[in-house]
Amino acid sequence: MDTAPRTETAAPPVEPPAREPALVLPSKGRMRAEVWIVLGLSLGQTAVYAAVRLIERYMDTTPISGQTTTLNPSRSSIDVIDLIRQVLSIGFALVPVALALYLLSQHGASWRARLGLVGPARAWWRDLGWGAILAASIGLPGLALYAISRALGQTVTVDTSGLPDMWWSATILLLSAAAAGVLEEFVVVGFVLTRLRDLGRSPWTAIVLAALLRGAYHLYQGWPMALGNMVMGLVFGYVYVRRGRLAPLVLAHWTLDAVAFIGPEVVPHEWLVSLGVA
Repeated sequence: MDTAPRTETAAPPVEPPAREPALVLPSKGRMRAEVWIVLGLSLGQTAVYAAVRLIERYMDTTPISGQTTTLNPSRSSIDVIDLIRQVLSIGFALVPVALALYLLSQHGASWRARLGLVGPARAWWRDLGWGAILAASIGLPGLALYAISRALGQTVTVDTSGLPDMWWSATILLLSAAAAGVLEEFVVVGFVLTRLRDLGRSPWTAIVLAALLRGAYHLYQGWPMALGNMVMGLVFGYVYVRRGRLAPLVLAHWTLDAVAFIGPEVVPHEWLVSLGVA
C-alpha cells in the first residue's frame, strides 16, 4: 500500500476576460468643430446649395413643375473621358466618409464597433432582412409622394440618369447608388447622429437634427420631397438608435437608389406615365 504523501498541484489562476478599452471622447468643442468640418466638406455644403437652388426655382419664370433636375449627368461628350470622370466623381465623393471614420477612430476607438459593423454572420443576415424591410416601407410611399407632389406642381421632374447609352452606364448607376448610400448613411447617421449623442443630446434630439439635415440637402427637388426625405431620416435614425447597426440603412438606401436609377431604364415608359412619375 502506497502511504507516500501526495502533493496537490494548484490550478492556474483564471484570467478575467479582456475588456473593451474605455471610450475616450475628444472635448466637446473639438467634436462640434469636427461635425462642422465634415458637413462643410460634404452634405452640409450640399444642403446650403440645395436651399439656394430652391429659392432660385421659385424665382424662375418657369413654374417649378416645369423644371427638371438630372441625377448622374454625363460629364463629357467623349465616352472614355465620361467613364473616367464618373469613376473619379464617385471615388472623391466618399472622401468625407473616410474623414468621418478617421475622426470616430480617435484614441484607439473602433469605428466598426461604434457603428455596429461587427458581429457573427447571423447578425449580418438580420441586417439584410432589415434593409429589405426599410427599402419597401420607404420606397412605395416615396413613389406615391413624388406622384402627388408632381400633381400639385411643387416638385421638379427628376431625371435619374443623364448617362449615354453605353455598356458601362448600368454599372456606373449601381456604383453611384452605392456611393450615395454610403455617403449619406455614414455621414448623417453614422457620424453626425453619433457625435450628437456624444455631445450629450438625447436620442430623439439627435434623430430629429439628423433628419432635418437629410431633408435640407434634398430641397433642390422641391419642399415635398425634402419633407419626405426628412420622414425617411426619422425612420432610419430610430432604427439605428434601437438596433445600433448601420448596415441595414446602407443596404436600404442602396436598394432605393438602385431601383430609382435603373428602374426607368428597364420599366416600360407607359407604366411610368400611368404611375405619374414620368
